[in-house]
Amino acid sequence: MTIHIGASIGEIAETVLLPGDPYRAKWAAETFLTNIRQVNNVRGMLGFTGEWNGHRVTIQGSGMGMPSLSIYANELIRDFGAKTLIRIGSCGGMQADVKLRDVILAMTSTTLSTPSRGILKELNFAPCADWSLLQAAAKAAQDKGTPTHIGGIYSSDVFYDERPDLNEQMVRHGILGVEMEAAELYILAARHKCRALAVLTVSDHLLTGEALPSEDRERSFGDMVEIALQAAFTQV
Repeated sequence: MTIHIGASIGEIAETVLLPGDPYRAKWAAETFLTNIRQVNNVRGMLGFTGEWNGHRVTIQGSGMGMPSLSIYANELIRDFGAKTLIRIGSCGGMQADVKLRDVILAMTSTTLSTPSRGILKELNFAPCADWSLLQAAAKAAQDKGTPTHIGGIYSSDVFYDERPDLNEQMVRHGILGVEMEAAELYILAARHKCRALAVLTVSDHLLTGEALPSEDRERSFGDMVEIALQAAFTQV
């Protein structure tokens, strides 16, 4: 048990999927895992451990933004021995060829700031995904026939952004989408020698203003969860 995770040692699997929304964690666990058990409800941030194709998996909500993600990822790694952490979440599309419901595999994550900035100081660290996970996720997406884009994303530290000039530069430099957590996850994974990847579903688009209705989001997120699970346990 830690400050933010009420599980006992041994109740968290080495492979953890991290949706931001705790109720999405509940939905994913009930939809894709068997023999599930709720292992956390501290502050309403739900976590579940179960099995997928005979492999133990934990799905733990991580909240919104890098500070919240950092809390859960640190405790999962340092106190519970998590080795593979995959963010599953939504993002906003930033390129014309990126469509709603497409999946983005984040090879790198650009950011203005993360909670790790105090450690890294003047260093512009380049956070990137684990190559083996990225390869496996790409193959899983191809096998499923899911429209998928692989490349750089932007991890913002604000939701209500008022920097259109910055967004223009992101688009200009090929950034595929924007979300709020992956950069810190990648930095923590590098620090602790773990594997990390962000598998994201495009739920809205910054260029067109399109957005998925809330009732459509869960149905559209199924591919993302299956790709993440397949990637976690595939040897490439």
